[in-house]
Amino acid sequence: MKLLEKYILRRVAQMFLTALLPVLAIIWTTQVLARINLVTDTGQSIGAFAQLATLILPTIIPVVMPFALVIGITQSLTAMNNDSELPVIDAAGASRSVILRPILLFALAISLVTLYITNDVQPKVKAAARDMIANAYADLLSTVIEEKTFRKVEDGLYVQISQRLAGRVLKGLFVADYRDPNYTLIYYAREGAVDKTGTALIMHDGEVQRKAPGENVSIVHFDSYAFDLSDLTEARGKASMRPSDRSLSFLLNPDKNDPDYQARPGAYTAELHKRMTEWLLPFTFALISLVIAGDAKSHREARLHPMVSALVIALLLRWLAFYAANKVENNSAYVYLMYATPLLSGAIAAVMLFRQKQARRRSKLQHALDTVLASIQARIADLRGKGSGHGGGA
Repeated sequence: MKLLEKYILRRVAQMFLTALLPVLAIIWTTQVLARINLVTDTGQSIGAFAQLATLILPTIIPVVMPFALVIGITQSLTAMNNDSELPVIDAAGASRSVILRPILLFALAISLVTLYITNDVQPKVKAAARDMIANAYADLLSTVIEEKTFRKVEDGLYVQISQRLAGRVLKGLFVADYRDPNYTLIYYAREGAVDKTGTALIMHDGEVQRKAPGENVSIVHFDSYAFDLSDLTEARGKASMRPSDRSLSFLLNPDKNDPDYQARPGAYTAELHKRMTEWLLPFTFALISLVIAGDAKSHREARLHPMVSALVIALLLRWLAFYAANKVENNSAYVYLMYATPLLSGAIAAVMLFRQKQARRRSKLQHALDTVLASIQARIADLRGKGSGHGGGA
């Protein structure tokens, strides 16, 4: 790679990282804070929360990188144009590939990194994060971390305790169960404890109130009562796999007996084609950025900042890709739109770059012809002047 190409590559890479890291940090922070309830609700350590935050990071990198690439390319080339570096490169007769090659190679590298993350890293970290959250919520006690505070265990089930003692002993138990629409159960107990298996809440010295629609409240006192937690802990201890959690090999050849695949096969089709198309976006965005900002332009020319134009087009294409991916689940015809979005727009940008290159060649050829013609005309005028001088002397 030539020295000038290395210089351009370094500038684009530095601007890419300058744009990527702050935006990535902001989005990552918002995603992590949205899951702060893992600590507040389950009593997990800060180390477990940091582990979950680490697992979230690879899921947002592929989303941010294409736009950071647009900013890196357009801002770098615009700065080079404003510093008269692009005009000097043109005036020196440098090939167009001096600018295109380092940027396109860098964009290709970003596309390949995106392909690797989305197809290899993301499924693993998403599955690990889902297992981690499911295990944290598996124990009912972990959802009741604050004394004298109502906690929603699941839809229709609420628990409150007055005091927690050693040995998983709970004082002042209150349980409200609205899960069955046919009746409501409310339990009061002086004390209780979850058994060693975590499948039952044993309450002592209390009462249960049962209220059905249109009926009076029935109250039953008990010395000991076992509240079944087996279904709850089993359901909360299992992480349901989603299409985005599956490996590429599973998406290419899904298990026909998998319950989730049987329930929504269209979602798996959408996820497969999403992974096959989204990695093309960085390279496509790079082509578009080069079309907009790759030529030397006059400072007197009033125009919209190239970064704004490129980002608007990139956002529209990204939205179109998301729209098509969401529609594929119910209509497989949108698969064509998923592939057309990066491929067609990239092809159009490549054609425009080629035309710009041809136009520059014609401009240089025309300039050379004009120079030759001017020198010929000057030579003819000089010969005519000499001829007229000799005639005057005779």
